[in-house]
Amino acid sequence: MAVTITARPRPDWLGIAFTAVLAIAIIFPLMVVGTWAFTEIWRYPNVIPQQFGLRFWEQTLTRPDVWGALILSLQLSTVVTLMSAAICLPAAYAFARMDFPGRTVLFFSFLAGHAFPKFGLLIAIAAIFLQLNLIGTFWGVALIQLVGTLLFMIWIPVAAFQAVDRRMEEAARDVGASPLRVFWSITLPQAGPTIAAAVLLTFVGTFYETEGAWLIGAPGIRTMPVLMISFINNQMVIQYGAVLSVILWVPSFIALMFARRVIGGGAFARGFGG
Repeated sequence: MAVTITARPRPDWLGIAFTAVLAIAIIFPLMVVGTWAFTEIWRYPNVIPQQFGLRFWEQTLTRPDVWGALILSLQLSTVVTLMSAAICLPAAYAFARMDFPGRTVLFFSFLAGHAFPKFGLLIAIAAIFLQLNLIGTFWGVALIQLVGTLLFMIWIPVAAFQAVDRRMEEAARDVGASPLRVFWSITLPQAGPTIAAAVLLTFVGTFYETEGAWLIGAPGIRTMPVLMISFINNQMVIQYGAVLSVILWVPSFIALMFARRVIGGGAFARGFGG
């Protein structure tokens, strides 16, 4: 009786080492910031804090500038998301469903801002905004943040509209449904969850946007990320910045998990096919 011996696959030590290094590079800074948020005393050369507590949480959450920055960030995120949806969703539907001259060139022109170094682009836009008296204003920051939403609000909705079952739309038209009724009853329910995820990512991305808000908004506009960076850079109290970091992680993590479940990895590839 012959015995077949199957060789065990050799472990990919290079892949394991790369994964371990990448995990340490990502997780370790998060652990340090999270530890600082709950630390009251941590002096060199001690490896672990000497005293934990929530004193700095209370101090951070009672600061008027923190609540002012939070309200401003929410206002900016809401306005920018609504503007982006009004501009980009009709454009995404046109890119997904219509064939017109210059379609491919125009499609990629919406995304061209992500093909160049972002800070250099912001400097160029800031020079224009300076002439228009938009530096240090709410609408100046809103417009600069609008540019950063085009990736999510064009690319992903294009994939959503392309993924709709055309046979269901044609069947609805065959029984006499109007184009508006077909869109409302067939197209939108299928594309809606992915579009909602794109809108959510746009809102969250705008809320955390920092470079444009700092460059265009200074000194009068201070969003939550800008305030957090100022706490850390000025070394006012490092725990203030750490507490704000932890607070900002929560909605971002929830939004990304929701978007990951709804969108999936193929959405960007399908959008590229637009």
